[in-house]
Amino acid sequence: MTLRLYDTKAQALRDFVPLREGHVGMYVCGPTPQSSPHIGHLRSALNYDVMRRWLSYRGYEVTFVRNVTDIDDKILEAVTGEQWWALAYRVELEFSAGYRALGILPPTYEPRATASIMQMQELIARLIERGHAYPATDASGDVYFDTSSWPAYGELTRQSREHMEAAPDADPRGKRDPRDFALWKGRKPEEPESASWESPWGAGRPGWHIECSAMSRRYLGPEFDIHGGGLDLRFPHHENELAQSTAAGDGFARYWVHNGLVNIGGQKMSKSLGNSVYAAELLELASPLAIRYLLGAAHYRSTLDYGPGALAEAEAAVDRIRTFLARVERRLAGTRFAGEGAPVVPEPFAEAMDDDLGVPQALAVLHDTVRAGNHALDGEQLHEAAAAHGQVVAMVGVLGIDPRDPHWATAEQGPAAAALDALVTRLIDDRQAARLAKDYQAADRIRAELAAAGITIEDSSSGTHWSLSS
Repeated sequence: MTLRLYDTKAQALRDFVPLREGHVGMYVCGPTPQSSPHIGHLRSALNYDVMRRWLSYRGYEVTFVRNVTDIDDKILEAVTGEQWWALAYRVELEFSAGYRALGILPPTYEPRATASIMQMQELIARLIERGHAYPATDASGDVYFDTSSWPAYGELTRQSREHMEAAPDADPRGKRDPRDFALWKGRKPEEPESASWESPWGAGRPGWHIECSAMSRRYLGPEFDIHGGGLDLRFPHHENELAQSTAAGDGFARYWVHNGLVNIGGQKMSKSLGNSVYAAELLELASPLAIRYLLGAAHYRSTLDYGPGALAEAEAAVDRIRTFLARVERRLAGTRFAGEGAPVVPEPFAEAMDDDLGVPQALAVLHDTVRAGNHALDGEQLHEAAAAHGQVVAMVGVLGIDPRDPHWATAEQGPAAAALDALVTRLIDDRQAARLAKDYQAADRIRAELAAAGITIEDSSSGTHWSLSS
C-alpha cells in the first residue's frame, strides 16, 4: 500500500511521492518561545515525530527541520525584567526539555530565526524586484507583501481575498491595502536596539511569516516535500508563507499537513479560560512514556480531548505492553525461540499507518498482537509467542513507545504505578512467606485477591512476577 497523506491545500488524501526518490524533506513550524510549553505544543511535536519515524521505517532518508522563532512581537511583548533574547533562550530550553522527556527525536536541523536574517532580507529583495512587495510610504522602514499582486493568495485555506480580515501585524498607515502583511518591520523607538538589524529599508526585524519561508529554503531548498504545523497556523501564517515563497519563484511545499488542537474537558484550551495544561505540570502527573502514549493515541488531525482519566488509561495500556514484553522475553530466554521473531510490523499495522498515519487503528493492531502473544504463552506455543514478540517490538519502535528503551529507564513509572507496584510487591512477599510456612490457604487467598483486582502473578525459577490482566 502506498503512503497517503491528507494535504490541506488539496483538501484530499494524496499518494505520497517524494521530490527525490528515497528522500524526504520535512519542515515543521516550531515554537515561538515567549512562554512555557503546554500540552498542545507537545502533541504537535509528537505527531510529527511519529510521521518522521514511519517515513524512516518505510525506508526514506528524512531531513527534518523544526525552527525556533526567537524574534517576534510576542517575545518583545512578554519581556519583563530581562533581555528579550534571554527570555527566548530560557523558554526554548523548556521546550527542548519537554520534547526530550517524551522521546521526541531531535531535528536534523533546528535553526533560530535570528541566524537567518540575511536570507530573509534576500527573499524580501527578490519579492520587491518581482513586484510583489513594497516599502511603506510612511518612512517607517516597514516592507509589505502586496496581496493584490498575487492572484493565488488564499489558495491554501480557500478564501477569497475580498473576504479576508486586515493583517494586524504592523501600522496600517503605511500599507496600500489592509490585507497586506509585513515582511520587514522598521524599528520603533520603544523597542530595544538589540532587536533590530540593518537592512536596505532601515534598521528593523523580520515579520513572522518571512522567517519560515527563508529558513525552509535555506535548509531544504526552494522546493521540499512536507510542511507541517498546528491547525491554528493555516491562516494567516501558512497562507502567507505559501504566497510569498511562490511569488518569489520557489516551488515550496508539495504537501501541507496540519495536526489538530487540544481540548481540556471538552473546552478549547486557552489562556483566557485559564485551562491550559503546561508541559511541566503534565510531566508530574504520569510517566513520560504514558504521556507520549496518550498524546499520540488519537489521529493526528483530530481534536484531542484531555480529561482526568486519560492518563490512567494510558498508564494501563503501556503497562500491558511492558508486561507482555518482559513475560515473553523471560519465557523464551535460553530456548531455541529466543530472537526468532523478526522485528517487522504486521500488515494491518502498516496499512493503518500508510492510510494518513492511522495511529488509533495501528494501536488496535498492537494490543491485539499483545493479547495473542499472551494467549500463545499461556498455551506454551513458543513459536507463535516469539512471532508476536517481534511484531510488538517493531510496532512500539515505530510509535516511539518501547518500554525497554533506555530513555524511559529513569522515569518509567508515574506516582500511581509506583504505588501499585509497592502494594503488589508487599502482597507477593506475604504470599511467599505463607508458602514457606506451608500456610497454603493464606497463599491461595492472596493470589485470589490479586486476581480479583485484575492482577496476574507468575511463579518462575527467577522469582514471582506480576502483571495487569490483559
